[in-house]
Amino acid sequence: MSIRVLVVDDQAVVRAGFVAILAAEADMTVVGEAADGDAAVALAAELTPDLVLMDIRMPGMDGLTATRLITRHSSRTRVLVLTTFDLDAYVYEALRAGASGYLLKDSEPEDLLHAIRVVASGDGVLAPAVTGRLIAAFAQGAPVPAETTEALGSLTRREHEVLTLVATGLTNAEIGARLELAVGTVKIHVSAVLNKLGLRDRVQATIFAYESGLIRPSGLSAP
Repeated sequence: MSIRVLVVDDQAVVRAGFVAILAAEADMTVVGEAADGDAAVALAAELTPDLVLMDIRMPGMDGLTATRLITRHSSRTRVLVLTTFDLDAYVYEALRAGASGYLLKDSEPEDLLHAIRVVASGDGVLAPAVTGRLIAAFAQGAPVPAETTEALGSLTRREHEVLTLVATGLTNAEIGARLELAVGTVKIHVSAVLNKLGLRDRVQATIFAYESGLIRPSGLSAP
């Protein structure tokens, strides 16, 4: 099945470059282009793409607001933010808005294509340049909402362990090896965690783990 992509960027030359890269792939189809957030939201509702490749800074409605509206409207459409701005605040707000990935525009084409496939498959991806400091500056010392604590308490002991390992960046295979579980069993636990917590993917699970205090900014489990 071809991955249906909506390309959003206020610079026509940049959009054309992305479209050319995607058009060369047999498993990707560009179904539309937008130059601002308003057009992106309208086209996403009309075309229901599998993935929106989203810029952040644009005239009118910005990419963060557009991401929030698109992901709120449809659980099927996923957003991959691609921007020149390597700033913690943008990373955090983009993911909080519902984005399933965040890459910088200086990423290699093969990294972009890989990220599109990963996000379209239902997982999440982050640029290596921002992974190490994803939540630290924003989650450290922040009060934990009561609903977050309640949601965390709904997990079983095993689901709690799996969430912790997901948030530290381990793959299903690595989690299985750590907990001596089959990969298929790990997938079941990950799905259960996401469903119970109302999360879209592993990136959202990582945010939850930091915000709930389950993971410290250093990457170590909270006592």
